[in-house]
Amino acid sequence: MRFIRLIFVALLAIILVAIALANRSAVTLKAMPEGLASYFGVSWQISLPLFIVIFLAILFGIVIGFVWEWLREAHIRSEAARRAREVNSLEREVHQLRDRHNAPKDDVLAILDQQQPRPVASPEPAAGTTLPATR
Repeated sequence: MRFIRLIFVALLAIILVAIALANRSAVTLKAMPEGLASYFGVSWQISLPLFIVIFLAILFGIVIGFVWEWLREAHIRSEAARRAREVNSLEREVHQLRDRHNAPKDDVLAILDQQQPRPVASPEPAAGTTLPATR
């Protein structure tokens, strides 16, 4: 698995370097159209190589996707937390019930719960239990 990951990262690095070398020309990014910028009296613009613009757009898309999924799964996380609290509560209840069940009992109940020794069978039959003699 490490080897496959290493190959994947190496291929990704080669592809990103190739994209960067192919898109080195500078582009100008403007925050507003020229008409709107002259109306407000501000002109925010920056010149960057095209590959930086491409990489920043990809990074921005990934961040937006992560945030979107995090917000979408908020109810799933809250349900999981609720169930974890419920499981902890039930486990505590089970431990309490086990402790209560294994606690020392009343003396009378303890005597009754003790196993009575069974009589040992002897080789001779007990009196009155013999069968009549055969003819």
